[in-house]
Amino acid sequence: MDGRRHMVKVIGGSAEFKRGRDGRKLLRIKITAEVDGVRSEYEITYGRYEKNTARGFASASANAPGGREADAERFAAVVEALTGVKPKIRRRSDGTIVIVCGREHLDGFARYAELADAIMKWLKETSQ
Repeated sequence: MDGRRHMVKVIGGSAEFKRGRDGRKLLRIKITAEVDGVRSEYEITYGRYEKNTARGFASASANAPGGREADAERFAAVVEALTGVKPKIRRRSDGTIVIVCGREHLDGFARYAELADAIMKWLKETSQ
């Protein structure tokens, strides 16, 4: 990330379905990983948005060691290690940092047995 290397050790992962406030079916991917000696549980929530595009969002935690910036960097390192694609990091004016994942990341996550069935089911059920 940004010219720095991270040591990423993925410990586990799971995927589950959830209903959003608007009733839309969401896919929540949870990944437990250790990055540079810091163990965390990361969570990405995918939904279908404009033109039925699959997009996932996650927020960096202010309570994580090193604060939001460090947590966002570790989170992005985990996503890149698992999918081969670096996610976008958006910084909002209120200080919130959001990690944005697209379909290419979802396809990368689908290579893992723990996540594949739920991802394929969600894609099938939410496609139009």
